[in-house]
Amino acid sequence: MRARASELLAEARGTLVAEKEYPPERDVSGEPPRIGVFVCHCGINIAGVVNVEEVTAFAKSLPGVVHAERGLYTCSQDNQQRIKQTIKDRGLNRIVIASCTPRTHEALFQDTIREAGLNPFLLEFVSIREHCSWVHMGDRKRATRKAEELVSMAVAKARLLRPVRRTSFSVRKDALVVGGGIAGMTAALSLADQGFKVHLVEKEGELGGNLRKLHSTLSGDDPQELLRSAIARVQACDKITVHLRTRVRELAGYVGNYKTIIASTNGDPGETLIEHGAVVVATGAAERETDEYLRGRSERVITQKELEAKLADEAGRTALASAKTVAMIQCVGSREEGRMYCSRVCCANAIKNALAIKALNPETTVVVFYRDVRTYGFREEFYQKAREQGVVFVRYEPDAKPKVVDVGGASVPRGGQSPRPQDGAPLQVEAFDPVLGQKLRLEVDWLALSTGIAPGAENGELAKALKVPLDQDGFFLEAHIKLRPVDFATDGVYLCGLAHSPKFVGEAISQARAAAGRAATLLARDTVQGKGRTAEVRERLCAGCGVCVAACPYDAREIDPAKRIARVVEVLCQGCGACAAACPNAATKQVGFAKEEIMAAVDSLA
Repeated sequence: MRARASELLAEARGTLVAEKEYPPERDVSGEPPRIGVFVCHCGINIAGVVNVEEVTAFAKSLPGVVHAERGLYTCSQDNQQRIKQTIKDRGLNRIVIASCTPRTHEALFQDTIREAGLNPFLLEFVSIREHCSWVHMGDRKRATRKAEELVSMAVAKARLLRPVRRTSFSVRKDALVVGGGIAGMTAALSLADQGFKVHLVEKEGELGGNLRKLHSTLSGDDPQELLRSAIARVQACDKITVHLRTRVRELAGYVGNYKTIIASTNGDPGETLIEHGAVVVATGAAERETDEYLRGRSERVITQKELEAKLADEAGRTALASAKTVAMIQCVGSREEGRMYCSRVCCANAIKNALAIKALNPETTVVVFYRDVRTYGFREEFYQKAREQGVVFVRYEPDAKPKVVDVGGASVPRGGQSPRPQDGAPLQVEAFDPVLGQKLRLEVDWLALSTGIAPGAENGELAKALKVPLDQDGFFLEAHIKLRPVDFATDGVYLCGLAHSPKFVGEAISQARAAAGRAATLLARDTVQGKGRTAEVRERLCAGCGVCVAACPYDAREIDPAKRIARVVEVLCQGCGACAAACPNAATKQVGFAKEEIMAAVDSLA
């Protein structure tokens, strides 16, 4: 498998175009350092703890600093313009920003100094919010002193910064969407509408995913009509190629230039190679399985999805209409050790089904055992409507969960074993009502369990292929929840739908359009540029041992067959530094984190 990936990478690298200087910049190589330091006030976030004026005055005294100032919000548009003008007026050739985290703001300031004519890598960014004010808010004096030390280290390093050249490479215009549910189809259609060819890969034999099991919404819309419309549009679109019963077998390449092997899931030996520039992950999720509360041992214990299917079927509606009591238990297997997250949709689905049962027979008693009712937004109106129509809500604590009692009288908490109840015999549910202050014992005809949403079983395998992370619950993890909510940390790969987290259909559709929009910003370009802060090989010191090749998690290292030394594949290198740490000869140098730069920063504290 790895050998095949290496072959694909070798082909993909052939699309590189000639290097060019980006962005256009003035030559500062022969100039002595003229450093500008900009300290952010950031309201109470920083200045509430750190003495910003004192830090600014300290920065002015450092060697090489010709300008230092503080700004209320350095990331604001007016301050960005001020920084650019100051660079030009004072002839600055190195910039230090003392603000919040570089993870969210470094790119912004790099663009700012680029627009002022400086190479974007002549910037040193130091976080005095996360590293000072937030973690030392109880000690203003020490927080200020630490901020000064961090600025001192940044200035010392900035004196040695040098411009970095970045490589441009071409972008393939096709996209790959993994997952054929409503999110995947929406993303594919959005990209196709913008003129891009799309390969839509679905592991099942038909499109639709979880939407096929959704028959109604709280607002009364018909999800099946939405499904039929989406499938018809996908099938009629000549820019979308649908691959059913297919999954991603292998992926290689880099942003703008991927090669993916897809293979059949029904045992056929054939494989297909797809070349594309971007990937959208929309693999969906599944209803969590459970064996709690006699689930699997009594035909009267069903999940909310199964209850919804009965409500959509004539025979099922007849059976439910004759029921005297229907009970629902929320948070089954959710919000507890190992699965601490809330699935968000369960409360709304329970209320939707409860209202549907009341519509069939207003005399049916519907009891919902819940921990918290989470019907956010306008869905709160339907919770009020359910209460008005007589749906009973009984709260329970995690350490006092409801118990299901079989006809023999044995209590069955949370999946305990018991004989199979007699067919047709009502179940008995026991629970403590904190409002009444007493135990309830109900005979119920049907028991519906809200089991929540579980991440896809194959998420781990796909995450490894795409080199993207999962969160602690097993869902795909976005790069930044606010600033890059549909991006992965791996460039060129985007996500949407239930693959990201539990959500309603409308939210999945909105996120799918957002992911398609982000992918289109890449596919619309002719070329994209490398990260710049990659590794470099000092050929004189390299012995060609291959240690760095094995250490690189991005397949960005190889041995040059002619020179017999290591070589960096810049377009794949993510600048993680693993190769520099592993090299026994110190032959690898990390751009932006060279040994002399780091040592200069450390020595500034002496």
